[in-house]
Amino acid sequence: MSHNHSHSPNETSEKNLFITIALNFFITIVQIIGGIISGSLSLISDAMHNFSDAIAIIITFIALRLSKKPKTPKYTFGLKRAEIIAAVVNASTLIIICFFLIREAIERLNNPNEISGNLMLIVAVIGFIPNVIGALLLKKGSEKNINIRAAYFHLLSDAVSSIAIIIGAVFIIAYRVYWIDPILTILIALYILIEAYKILKEAIDILMMSNIEGIDLEEIKSIVEKIPGVKNIHHIHLWKLNDNDTHFEAHIEVEDMTVSKTSEIQKIISTELHNRYEINHTTLQFECEVCDKFDILAQH
Repeated sequence: MSHNHSHSPNETSEKNLFITIALNFFITIVQIIGGIISGSLSLISDAMHNFSDAIAIIITFIALRLSKKPKTPKYTFGLKRAEIIAAVVNASTLIIICFFLIREAIERLNNPNEISGNLMLIVAVIGFIPNVIGALLLKKGSEKNINIRAAYFHLLSDAVSSIAIIIGAVFIIAYRVYWIDPILTILIALYILIEAYKILKEAIDILMMSNIEGIDLEEIKSIVEKIPGVKNIHHIHLWKLNDNDTHFEAHIEVEDMTVSKTSEIQKIISTELHNRYEINHTTLQFECEVCDKFDILAQH
């Protein structure tokens, strides 16, 4: 029997991640230098966005590597949550940066300074092209992996930010409306703030082992209790270890039956949960109410 040992994402995706990391750091350096020389705060704010995305892609790459490491007696789940902890740090830092940029932008609105629109336009175009290239490199891998998909959408949002700055630069060149730069900075910062909050909330939910949005436990209870031989399901726990690993555990009360019968029920439940909700780790403890009553009577 032949086996196909394919990995998702594969080595090509990892190579593409390296390229996009390099592109994002290149854009960040160019935009910071360009922002300082031209006096454009929106370029600097977008540079911070690109820098955060580079860090996010590094986290994605590390997560891919860590997911391949074997479990150990100390880390029985492996190191899969390292990416979640890093996401909390990354998103928190990004939120602080956004508040700083908004404060600076408000000061610029009160005291506008002259901006080199031509340099701002050139730097924005330089930032736009690598973001599009990076998004195209990650597009294929994003179809199969949620981490790469997140990085892919980050790069798309960077491209949109660059377009906004290009439009702002054109207005500055044509009409010398310098107030448009801090306005763009505030809009970009607010957009990043919303996205960073979403990442932070999702990461904290995973760390706190919260129930998964979109999965109804009552619906699961109803499905399981319709299986022949099952009397009820209780002590239900549902959580995510990371983006890809969803765990479910519960106690299943059944009629008095053989172990082989409970094994059949376990297989039915696991298959049903995987097909309906993409739950890929199921742990079930079977109980027999009649058996428990017999144990109590025997003790007396």
